Amino acid sequence: MNIREATISDAEGIAKVHVDCWRTTYKDIMPAQVLEQLSYEQRTELWNANLSSEDGHRVYVAENEKGEIIGFVSGGPEKSGEYPPYGGEITAIYVLSEYHSLGLGKRLFLRLLQHFNSMDIHSVIVWVLADNPACTFYEKLGAKLIVEQHIISLGGKNLNMVAYGWILFG
Repeated sequence: MNIREATISDAEGIAKVHVDCWRTTYKDIMPAQVLEQLSYEQRTELWNANLSSEDGHRVYVAENEKGEIIGFVSGGPEKSGEYPPYGGEITAIYVLSEYHSLGLGKRLFLRLLQHFNSMDIHSVIVWVLADNPACTFYEKLGAKLIVEQHIISLGGKNLNMVAYGWILFG
């Protein structure tokens, strides 16, 4: 399995992983109509824009032996300024379910941390749905729960977001 920085030509592959992971990860958490409305085309447009941006954000992909994208991580400087001292933010990390428990999520996470370190960012935050099984993943990577309740409304359903944070390299 290969981890590398994404290029604009990866937008479609990243979009497919993004949509497929949302549909499996959130099937019992989010309203069904939200997941049904997801489209590869719209996510490809989103990732084309993200990969064209020059705002310090980076995307790294995991590929299988066939060169297919099977996971990705994205992140960059934390922009809201509402959660000092967290200077970096993981905006997405997904690995297709058939590739779970192989260490790919951790490898993607560590690759993004290298990018943060190169930008002199030594603390990172990630927002996640409270019912997302990934909470355990973040805790195993040493994250501390820093925000316990932040309600968002999606598809007419209130969902609780939580934030985890890491203080790194310092």
